[in-house]
Amino acid sequence: MVTFDDEKEKRELADVRESEEEDLIQFLAEKHGLPYINLIPLSIENDALRLVTEAEARAAKLAPFAINGKKVGVAMFTPNTPAVQAALHKLTVAGYAVELYLTSTKSLEKAWGHYTEISHATLSHAGTVDMSVNAIKEAAVNIKHLADVIPQIETVVASKEQNRISRLVETILGAAIALDASDIHIEPEETFVQLRLRLDGILQEVIKFDRATYTLMNSRIKILSGLKLNLREEAQDGRFSVDLGDSAIEIRTSLLPGAYGESIVLRLLDPKSISVPLESLGMHPLLLAAVEKEIAKPNGMLLTTGPTGSGKTTTLYAFLRKIHVPGVKIITIEDPIEYHLSGIVQTQVEVKKNYTFASGLRSVLRQDPDVIMVGEIRDSETAEVAINASLTGHLVFSTLHTNNAAGTFPRLIDLGVNAKTMTSAITLAMAQRLVRKLCAVCKKESPLPAEEVSRFEKILASLPADAQPTNKTVMWTPVGCDKCNKTGYKGRTGVYEAIRADEAIEKVVRENPSEREIEDAARPQGIPNMTQDGILKILSGVTSLEELERVINLE
Repeated sequence: MVTFDDEKEKRELADVRESEEEDLIQFLAEKHGLPYINLIPLSIENDALRLVTEAEARAAKLAPFAINGKKVGVAMFTPNTPAVQAALHKLTVAGYAVELYLTSTKSLEKAWGHYTEISHATLSHAGTVDMSVNAIKEAAVNIKHLADVIPQIETVVASKEQNRISRLVETILGAAIALDASDIHIEPEETFVQLRLRLDGILQEVIKFDRATYTLMNSRIKILSGLKLNLREEAQDGRFSVDLGDSAIEIRTSLLPGAYGESIVLRLLDPKSISVPLESLGMHPLLLAAVEKEIAKPNGMLLTTGPTGSGKTTTLYAFLRKIHVPGVKIITIEDPIEYHLSGIVQTQVEVKKNYTFASGLRSVLRQDPDVIMVGEIRDSETAEVAINASLTGHLVFSTLHTNNAAGTFPRLIDLGVNAKTMTSAITLAMAQRLVRKLCAVCKKESPLPAEEVSRFEKILASLPADAQPTNKTVMWTPVGCDKCNKTGYKGRTGVYEAIRADEAIEKVVRENPSEREIEDAARPQGIPNMTQDGILKILSGVTSLEELERVINLE
């Protein structure tokens, strides 16, 4: 006897119809030249949905699902009905730029289901995660160590709440802010997704979670960052901010296609992190005195070099704050503007609009500035204009890509700068790295190994007598405690070197010198090089030998 399961037959038939509809919508999307979108795995933004009433949305078979500023994503079943045109006209009149997508009725039903939430949802600022001061304080209380993050994220991931993805993103952001993380890394693998936080320059593993949750997080982050939801094969960059009530933290979003999905990196730009006084950057007293002398002059050029993440921006901003007084006009050209400084004119490079460092610098010079900060000297044109600005009565700060201070001069020569005028323009060339500071609570004193004593003495031999360390036999090592997330380190400091463009440097630069020849000519200046500065920090208990060797080659 053959029996039929009517309910099963109906479900299978419904599945076939849904599949056929999705195929049809994709075909029509291509025909109309519109992108197709599947709303099922996406987070629907209530702020977008409330722009159109439920009755209007159902009548027109559409749903606004994503919003960022005045840009709104609208998914629809068909683009040409009078009801659709009326709804779109209403959005346009209200000042919104509409991005159109075609979608299925199943996707629309999912979006319309969110209208039940709107009656008790509060309006948030598009492109901003509203986190109250109380919420941050709560995160700071509950999350003091990296291990505290895991149960909170697990709870949200396991939750069945409608807004769990929004909560998950906010939980991760809150944890990163509470732990002073500089970056959040979300990295999909074949069967799981890895979450890591960069603390004091080192990536720390936090938790692994499922790929389904990652897909929803990916969409949520794209919506917040103003990125294209249906673009997965190209890198995208965006931004949004986290509102803390009394301040806002800027978040820079980067998505990069990978083998198992898009790798997501969120960089947290906290204004407090660059509010470091010049005196607290970790410069040796001899270097600090040289810097303070040079930035007090009305003209000249100070260059700082180092890899990405070595603290160059913090150093340049410390220069600006030190000299910023009402009578001084300061203009910056940055790519991008990472931190906003009150009372300073900041401009951002826009290559598509032909506003480059070089063209921007020329425009800035017409604004009668006293001080100019150029984010980076990348080409010969920018180098030439910056050098000329220094020679014509301006104080110029900028960065350059070289490994050390001595490499600044050969690099500029490679860019076509005249060696005869270079040293007249450049007053100080610096290089820097960041090292983690030993935790003051748990660091452990230990004798310096005999082989290190002799190596350190040899390296420090060229320093003047007043720069020699009083301790030459003891160092400190990391242990790990609750205060430092069991790492043994808490916070970071700079390791620096610098070369003044004095008469000896001017003479050797004219002869197309090597870096070693410049270093030899600079040695009588007495400013410690990076290796010497690092060793002095080891012997004073600021950092450890292993940490310095991680950052600098001591050979």
